[in-house]
Amino acid sequence: MSISPPETLRVSHRRVSCDGAGDIPAALGHPRVYLEMDEAGYVDCGYCDRRFVLIGGPADGVAQGDLPDIASGASH
Repeated sequence: MSISPPETLRVSHRRVSCDGAGDIPAALGHPRVYLEMDEAGYVDCGYCDRRFVLIGGPADGVAQGDLPDIASGASH
């Protein structure tokens, strides 16, 4: 059984920022971090586990629960 990340966002750039906010006020999120995707085409936020997937990249359209976690700057 695989577990999908809590939230997956499809984005158009390899460099993204995350502050944990979304439907909650930013003050309740986490410090803003900048994440860079590698050739896998996705990256996970180390604070909130939100996953960012590059539109049209190798991870776009793949069952996200089947992919390993990739924190910014990590290699697999």
